[in-house]
Amino acid sequence: MSASTLEDVAARAGVSRATVSRVVNGSPRVSDAARRAVEAAVAELGYEPNRAARSLAGSRSETIALVVSEPSVRLFADPFFAATTLGVTAGLAATRYQLVLMMTQSEADRARAEDHLLRGGTDGVLLLSARVGDPLARRLAEAGIPTVVAGHPPPGAAVGYVDADNTGGARAAVEHLVARGRWVIGTVAGPADMAPGLDRRAGWAGALAAAGRPATEDLVTEADFTREGGARATRALLRRRPDIDALFVASDLMALGSLDALRAAGRQVPAQVAVVGFDDSELARSADPPLTTVRQPIEQLGREMVAGLLAQLDEGADPAGVVLRTELVVRRSA
Repeated sequence: MSASTLEDVAARAGVSRATVSRVVNGSPRVSDAARRAVEAAVAELGYEPNRAARSLAGSRSETIALVVSEPSVRLFADPFFAATTLGVTAGLAATRYQLVLMMTQSEADRARAEDHLLRGGTDGVLLLSARVGDPLARRLAEAGIPTVVAGHPPPGAAVGYVDADNTGGARAAVEHLVARGRWVIGTVAGPADMAPGLDRRAGWAGALAAAGRPATEDLVTEADFTREGGARATRALLRRRPDIDALFVASDLMALGSLDALRAAGRQVPAQVAVVGFDDSELARSADPPLTTVRQPIEQLGREMVAGLLAQLDEGADPAGVVLRTELVVRRSA
């Protein structure tokens, strides 16, 4: 990878960063004068020569990479990933682009994926389930590769993003539990290195604070967005706080694990412990009892990611962000 960045090219050419991105990605929405200035700066600085030469020549791979930072077992077991991927494929259905799935389960996987992407192996990138602090989005932005992430954009990375209102959805869930007369409301939080885990925990804490109740650490356990993780975390929480009468769980899949653990402990749901999940996947509707949950439009999230990426690729648009609404769905578990 060249030491030069998109900002270096923009400064040398005397144009904006967005204009450089449009030129190196073959957008027609650039004046001839600006295009010539950028091409000269790219050549002078040696900026990403392989990708730049290919893009400036008008050649495209006509592929888009969906990069998922999760083990393959979770990709196929968690309805969130299935629905998001369905939305992505639906968004690409009427386009010329083919989807390439890249799994980054290890450091070696991540290094190979980054090398491939930075060499211009695809025209654009969709990042799903990225961890806090993962440098890939920033490096792609610096290389001028159109990118959209699911969740918060990393600080300083000029990429598009699509997120759900995780904090607001969690707050609505806990407000519902408070309104139902629950007093000791714990949470099975998602991983602290993922934005949804952090945001949903923040919504839980904010709702408790607004109700005049402390969000103490002994009311929190963390799990990995799996059913087994949810069960383990719930067992730990029950040992620590047997007086809990409600649980906000950061995903439906983890909430199924919570229901398993509560059932094994002899706790009746919702009579003794109310449970609220997050996602409103098919799992929520088929749970026993059916799960009260926060609905996020998962397929729409995938479609919006594609729309944002296509705007950058085909229209030369600047990276933009979208936050999707969430909605509480009340069923028998709460």
